[in-house]
Amino acid sequence: MADKLDHTVIEAKLLDIPGWELREGKLHRQFRFDDFVRAFGFMSAAAIVAEKMDHHPEWFNVYNKVTVDLTTHDAGGITELDFELAGAMSALADRG
Repeated sequence: MADKLDHTVIEAKLLDIPGWELREGKLHRQFRFDDFVRAFGFMSAAAIVAEKMDHHPEWFNVYNKVTVDLTTHDAGGITELDFELAGAMSALADRG
């Protein structure tokens, strides 16, 4: 199991993943795409990455928006796994 990160470490690591913020004890970001197909394509690609990591997001989709919250429930907070998945999701979104 991954270890829960303390607040100071989380704040420092947030500087390395633009667009993400701390909200209600979770890493949070809303992605916007040109249309529903691109949003759904992002979710499909991110799902494959998450499954390989065995680390799954809390997320919600409406048309061209995908809202993501990341936390490691087993650790009771944010871990390195959440930052790894956040970085991977950001990279996928940047590819378009």
